[in-house]
Amino acid sequence: MANLIEARSGTPWRLIIGIPLLLIVIIGIILLAKPNNQSNSHKGALNVVAAENFWGNIAGQIGGNHVHVTSIITDPNADPHLYESSAKDAAAVTSAKVVIINGLGYDDFMNKLLGASKNGQQVLTAAKILGITSKGANPHLWYNIPRVNEVANQIATSFETADPSHKTDYDRNLVAFDQSLNPILQSINEIKQKYSNAPVAYTEPVPGYMLGAAGLDVKTPEGFAKSIEDGDDPSPADTQAMDNLMTNKQVKVLLYNAQATSPVTEHVKDLARQAGIPVIGVTETLPPNEHSYQTWQQSQVDQLLKALQTN
Repeated sequence: MANLIEARSGTPWRLIIGIPLLLIVIIGIILLAKPNNQSNSHKGALNVVAAENFWGNIAGQIGGNHVHVTSIITDPNADPHLYESSAKDAAAVTSAKVVIINGLGYDDFMNKLLGASKNGQQVLTAAKILGITSKGANPHLWYNIPRVNEVANQIATSFETADPSHKTDYDRNLVAFDQSLNPILQSINEIKQKYSNAPVAYTEPVPGYMLGAAGLDVKTPEGFAKSIEDGDDPSPADTQAMDNLMTNKQVKVLLYNAQATSPVTEHVKDLARQAGIPVIGVTETLPPNEHSYQTWQQSQVDQLLKALQTN
């Protein structure tokens, strides 16, 4: 208070210094006396953990304000195959009532987290829900847009089981989610009607289900795509076959995983561009700049449709 007393006696610069110091003290007292809002902000909400942020985003849309969703894989540069879980992840899983995983080996790190937790969570596995469980099956199930609603339906059911008092809200949100997929499905159907069996290629099978739903013919050598997905160099024969697809312009579009590039994939992209083949980047996780699963997938499908229209 000495600064304020001296300031009143006619020393302006001391007033400038004194008031901020007093404010800092007051704010500190208030913060100490006030409960921690962050720890209470989700009080009463149903704790949900999703291994990946696309499933987490869908869960959040269905649960609304009644759920608190923690997505473990959110970094667009993180490889779920190589992800090392943390103590924070373990704590989130332990406190969760519902856990959503992809399956098919895509997020095996979750098995350890669930094994260490004895909380009796409901565990939803997208692969099991969709009945896609064979060894070697494409694990990028969230690109199976015509069937994503099946996973969403099971998410809603699990929320209703854990929190029956808000069943009406969960049902309403599920209907809204299902309806929101219609524009994407219409775009996919437009591709199928106009460009059925059009030849396309990808560097790895991230968008495989979407391309299949659109009726497009993927020409990528299976060994090439598998090697890229596993982080290995393709065989010389597969590399040459992939190069030929580009240089001879045997495909209409090239899609590549924008989150996992390498000298090999960059080479293929360069060849495609030189041949005048449209190149589209797709991602494995929901990008930070996308508001929702729907806007993300709609954007990618629209890019594909535009590329086919111009080539």
